[in-house]
Amino acid sequence: MTSLLETVVPDLRAGVQALSFHALRRLGLAEAVRDRVVQRRPSPAADALLCTSLALMASDGGTLYPAFTLVDQTVEAAKRHASLRSSAAFLNACLRRFLREREELLGPLLSNTVARWNHPNWWVERLQRDHPAHWRSILGIAQSPAPMVLRVNTRRISVQAFCDRLASAGIPAQVIDGAAVQLDRSRPVRDIPGHAAGWVSVQSAAAQRAAPLLLSGMDVTTPRVLDACAAPGGKTAHLLEHCPEARVTAIDVDAERSRRVVDNLSRLGLDADVLVANAAHVESWWNGEPFDAILLDAPCSASGIVRRHPDVRWLRRESDIAQLAAQQDRLLAALWPLVVPGGRLLFCTCSVFRQEGAERIAAFLARNTDAVPLGAPGHLLPLADGETCPVGDNGNRDEDGFFYALLQKRPR
Repeated sequence: MTSLLETVVPDLRAGVQALSFHALRRLGLAEAVRDRVVQRRPSPAADALLCTSLALMASDGGTLYPAFTLVDQTVEAAKRHASLRSSAAFLNACLRRFLREREELLGPLLSNTVARWNHPNWWVERLQRDHPAHWRSILGIAQSPAPMVLRVNTRRISVQAFCDRLASAGIPAQVIDGAAVQLDRSRPVRDIPGHAAGWVSVQSAAAQRAAPLLLSGMDVTTPRVLDACAAPGGKTAHLLEHCPEARVTAIDVDAERSRRVVDNLSRLGLDADVLVANAAHVESWWNGEPFDAILLDAPCSASGIVRRHPDVRWLRRESDIAQLAAQQDRLLAALWPLVVPGGRLLFCTCSVFRQEGAERIAAFLARNTDAVPLGAPGHLLPLADGETCPVGDNGNRDEDGFFYALLQKRPR
C-alpha cells in the first residue's frame, strides 16, 4: 500500500491516503453491506469504488461527508473512468438503496464478526485467545489513525530546542518519553522543521524503545552492534544516536530497502556498515568477529501496526503466522552464536500475536541454556487512553503493538 501511495502526485497523496485508509479500516462492514445490496458482484474496479463509498457512508455516527455528495461524487468518478462508465447507473442505484434502507441493512450485521470488527475471523479469534481481557480494545483502536511521533536526533538538536522550533512554526506537540515527540496531528514531513537537515525522524514511541533497551547499561566503550533485518533504518539510526561510539553493521536482504537505510543514515549524518544479505545465512556475510549486541527486529505479521498499515489485516492469512514464527526461530538460532559471552540480543516484533512473541522466546530459552532473560516489556498492546494492562510495562502511550525480549549470553 505504501509503495502505491508513493506513486500518487504529492498534492493529492494525503487525500488519497485518508480515503483509502478509511475504506480499508471499514472494509469488512462495506463488503458485508455490498453483499446485501447486490445480487452479483460487479467488476473488480466497480466493486472497489462501491466498497469505498459504502465504507464512507456506513461509518460510525453517520457519513464523513454529506450522503448525497458521496453518491454524486461516486457516480461522477465512474463516469470519468473508461472502464467504469457502464457501471455508473448501477453504483448510483446501490448507494441510493443503502441510504433508503440503512438501518435495515446494517442491523443484521451486528452478529457478523468480520463486519462488526473489520478484521478477518481468524484474526479476531486469535486475539481472543491471546489477550482475552483486551482483544476488544485492540480491535477498536485499530479503527483510528495512529498519532505522528518523531524521534529527535539529539546529536543535532536538543529535545527542548526542537520543541521550541515546532512552537515557532505553529505546530502543537508534546514530549512523551526521552527523545519522542508527538504531534497534535499528522503532517507531511516536508512541513516538519529540520527534517531534511536531520534533526528528527518519524518513528513510533514503541519502536523507540529498541535502542535504549539494547544498549543502556552496557559497559563496553565501543560496542560492536548488529542490526539484523534493518530496513528502512529507523532503529539503525537510533542505535547510533543513542551510542555514537558504536560500530554498527546493518543487514537487510532487500537491495532497494537497504538503499533506504543508507539514505536515512546520510540525512541524519550517521554512518554504518550496510550489507545486502540474508541475516540467517551467516556464512555469506559474517567476518567471524562476535557482536557485543544484536538487534533482531524479526519479520512478522505486523499485527501490531494495523493502525498505520490497515491493509495488513486483509493481506495476511492465518497460515502466515506459523511460517513467520519458523522464520523467527531460524534467525534466533543463526544469530545467537554471534553474540559474545556476556553480550546481548534484543528480539522484537511489531506483532500482538503471542506466537510471534512470548512463545518464540519460551521455545528459544528451552533450547539455549546459556541465554538469560533480562528486563524487557514483553508484549506491548495498543490500548485506548486510560486503559491499563498488566502485560510488561505497557503504557497508555504505546500506540503500536510490539514485543520485546532482551537476552544476555552467560559469560564463560
